[in-house]
Formats: sequence, C-alpha cells, structure tokens
Amino acid sequence: WLAGALACLLSLAGMAAWGQSATLIGEKACIGCHGQENLHFSDTLHAKAFRLNPRNELQRQTCEACHGPGSLHAKNTKDKSLITGFTKGWGSDVQVQNDRCMACHQGGNRLHWPGSTHAGNQLGCADCHNPMEKVSGNSLLVRRTINDTCESCHAQQRGEFNKRSHMPLHEGKMSCVDCHNPHGSATRPLLKAESVNVVCYACHAEKREAQHWDHGPVRENCMNCHSP
Repeated sequence: WLAGALACLLSLAGMAAWGQSATLIGEKACIGCHGQENLHFSDTLHAKAFRLNPRNELQRQTCEACHGPGSLHAKNTKDKSLITGFTKGWGSDVQVQNDRCMACHQGGNRLHWPGSTHAGNQLGCADCHNPMEKVSGNSLLVRRTINDTCESCHAQQRGEFNKRSHMPLHEGKMSCVDCHNPHGSATRPLLKAESVNVVCYACHAEKREAQHWDHGPVRENCMNCHSP
C-alpha cells in the first residue's frame, strides 16, 4: 500500500512538472479529437480499470494518467514534446515512457527489469504491449500471442522453431515465457530459474533424478547436446 501511494505521489509530481503551464483537461477533451483511439481503448482492461475502478488519483485521469497533462498539446498538436507518446515515431524518451508504466506496474516479475538485456537495448514497454487496443487475448500485447510478439524481434529463433525437430511452440503447446521472463531475471538469457537445467527440469522432471549411468555433460548443461 505504501509503495503504491508513493508511486502515485511521484507520478502526480511528475505531471505537475511536465510543463510550466500544462494542466489537466480531462478525458472528454481528449476524446474530442481522438475518437478512433477511444473506440479501441474502451475495450481494454486499462479503460475498464481507470474508468470504473481507479485505484488512485493518477488513474482517475485516464488518458492523462499516461500521456500527461494535455492543455499545451491541445493548443499545439504538432509539437510532440508537449505530451508523452508511446510510439517510435513520436520520439518520447524510452525511460520517460517506461516510468509512466512503472507508476502502476512495479514489483512482481519486473523486479529485474533494470539492468536486464531488454532494458539495456532500450526497449520500451510499448514495444511489446499495446495498452490502447485489445489485440491479444491477455497482457495487451502488440501481437496476437506471446510467441508472435517475441518473434517480431527474435527472427533467428523464429526460423529455428520452424525446423523439422523443434519444441511445440508454434503448435501452441508452450510459449516463450514458459522458459523466459522478458521483464528481466538474474540470468543474461532472462531464464525463469537460476540455470538452464533447472528450467528444463520444470517439464522434464524424469531427467532430474540420478541415472544408473551418470552422464557428465547432462549434469553440466542440457544445451551441451540440445538446442531448445
């Protein structure tokens, strides 16, 4: 509760410092110009939470909770520096974008985001998630599924999963996040455990037990023989 309250206060302070004279104009003013965006947004979990059950004052601002006070933007829509955008073309700093998301989505499996491979490559939350439109069944992804979202960047892995012998990713029996935490972990490949073997044992439990004929390479790393 205290962490959430602090995040809310910091976010509201950031909104006050957005611009010298930028003020809140309300959701109705935003919809006046962004009708199409509102049609997509209204079907999302964010819209339902912000409009029907906001957890704090920040979420009650709906559009401006993420984009910032809109008064200056409404007067000069061509100046992209007057409001935070979440597309590559808008040009808002990635850290500013992510800070807006982290104001609500902190902790949990995002504890290792700072210093992670994705963070180091300047990925923004909006590179994988689309909070403005319900494209996927859950998680508000930019593509239809988790695998489609990951493979939009990881083309080599997409090709490897198309080989004759492969794990059943494209068959829908598993997803990238069964083995990886894209929001960061203690390992460089963003594994969901401390080692490759522990991740493999989550499904291949029979390989964890001591075998009659002990095989050193298996104890060392499953990937000595296998390419997941």
